[in-house]
Amino acid sequence: MKHILVVLSEYGYWAEELVGPLREFDERGYRVTFATPTGKRAHALPPSLDEEYIDPPLGRSVTTAEVAELGRQVESGNRLDNPLSLTGRIPERPYTSAPDYLRELEQYHRSLEQVDTELEQFDALLIVGGSGPIVDLANNERLHDLILAFVRAGKPVGAECYGVACLAFARDWDDRRSIIWGKHVTGHCKEYDYKEGTGFLGTDFVMGPPPYPLEYILRDATGPQGAYHGNFGKPLSVIVDFPFITGRSTPDSFLTGQKMVEVLEDGITRFGW
Repeated sequence: MKHILVVLSEYGYWAEELVGPLREFDERGYRVTFATPTGKRAHALPPSLDEEYIDPPLGRSVTTAEVAELGRQVESGNRLDNPLSLTGRIPERPYTSAPDYLRELEQYHRSLEQVDTELEQFDALLIVGGSGPIVDLANNERLHDLILAFVRAGKPVGAECYGVACLAFARDWDDRRSIIWGKHVTGHCKEYDYKEGTGFLGTDFVMGPPPYPLEYILRDATGPQGAYHGNFGKPLSVIVDFPFITGRSTPDSFLTGQKMVEVLEDGITRFGW
């Protein structure tokens, strides 16, 4: 039985970007464990459960009645209760101004070795998208260390929509180069960005466009030997460039899950470009 670790934002995930891959995993009998930054239960963004919500950039609903019902079933159940806490399990690199910096840094690296051991139980990692990851996942150094641990172990790492930002920012501390340098990826394209109304669960704060254009970050992070593929105008955009499986946005979620399964079961290493 494969075991998948799924990371969710505490500021709201997009329902289809969870239930799409989750259905693929469930159909194959995979075990799924959930994690959030501090161990709080994750919740879906309300528009992602509403089939009548019109996505502003696309001018149409992006949520079918079937997907909305699947999302509501997950929300009303207890499956997301008691997630693992990244804060409780992944060490934090000390400030260089710490009074005993060298000893703390040594302990940090010893703790990371323990994390590598604990992750042996998992076969793959998935980072679910939505606007929430902008707040508590994209620049979460504990999550970056988790991603790096999966990469070191040669295990697949999937990410969707704004969750792909986590891959761009996950970097070895010494060379500071993104782990997707030289890789092919997809992610939320510029044409899909809101001009206003970007919101986050658990707060009244609603901003204009997202605080960063993900497409530009991914273009820079992949470098001259890699590439970002937005595939704007095409119904689906999922890229496999092992160990990474990236999905552009909401409608790509089921295919993202399918490709993660194919990577695990069939050993595919390239797809989508």
